[in-house]
Amino acid sequence: MIYIYNDFGGTHTTSLAAAYHLRLLKLSELTKNDILSVPYFNQLTKKEAGQILYRGVDEENNPVYTIGRRSSKYVVPALIDLCTILLRRYGEKEKVIISNTSPTVPPLMTAGGFLSRELGIDSIGVPLLVKGAQQCHDLIYHLVEETKQVSKASHEQVVVMENKKYQYQIGKKNIL
Repeated sequence: MIYIYNDFGGTHTTSLAAAYHLRLLKLSELTKNDILSVPYFNQLTKKEAGQILYRGVDEENNPVYTIGRRSSKYVVPALIDLCTILLRRYGEKEKVIISNTSPTVPPLMTAGGFLSRELGIDSIGVPLLVKGAQQCHDLIYHLVEETKQVSKASHEQVVVMENKKYQYQIGKKNIL
C-alpha cells in the first residue's frame, strides 16, 4: 500500500495526517509544541507545491507521502493516471490511496496559512495555525483511520478519497 495525503499547500493538514498515520501523534489535546514539532508543519513554500514528499513508513511497512496541489485541479487526476500506468507497466499488486485532507481545514487555519506562508507574517499566522490545528486535529485523526480501513477493504488499485464528510463545521463538535 502507498498512501498519499493531499491538500492545498501540503504543509498543514497533510503534515498532521502523516504524523497521525505514522503514530508520531496520538489523539489527545495537542499543545502548541506538539503541533509545531510535526515534521514539515508550516515549513513548505510555493516552490514545493506539486512535489511528492516522503514522510516515512507506517507500522505495516507502507510508505506515506504528502503533496500540496495548490489550486490545480489536475494534480490528483495526473497522480491517478501515473499510478495506474506504473502499476500496469510493472505488474505490481500494490494499492495507492490518495486521501484529501482539505475538508478538515477550519477558517483559522486558512487565515493562518495565508498570513504565515503567503505573506510571511508568522507572528500572527502561526498562532492562528496552532489554534486551527487544535480545532481540526480530531477530524484529521479520524480521516486517517478511515483511510487505513478503506485501503484494506477496497479492491481498486488506485483509490481516491475526497473525505467530504470530514468537513470542518464552525460551532459544532467536529468529532465523528
